[in-house]
Amino acid sequence: MDKNKKRVAMRVHGKVQGVFFRASTQEKAQELGLTGFVQNEPDGTVYLEAEGNPETVKELEAWAHRGPERARVEKVEVQELDSLSGSEKFEQRR
Repeated sequence: MDKNKKRVAMRVHGKVQGVFFRASTQEKAQELGLTGFVQNEPDGTVYLEAEGNPETVKELEAWAHRGPERARVEKVEVQELDSLSGSEKFEQRR
């Protein structure tokens, strides 16, 4: 795997749906030059995968612990993934 890139999966728990979490995550990820996706899960969490420079992935992780203004983040589970997805943009999924 490319040492200059890192890919992580995050599951964000709390009041994170209906508070513009996905849109804000997409905006932040694009600002940081990351690729991947973010989506709401049926259990009320938000799941995302982000790929890019390890330092900027860490920045997105730190941001996810706060989220947008109306979110109330209780917990963020982070898992480093073994392979890169090769995606070229960061998108919002349903």
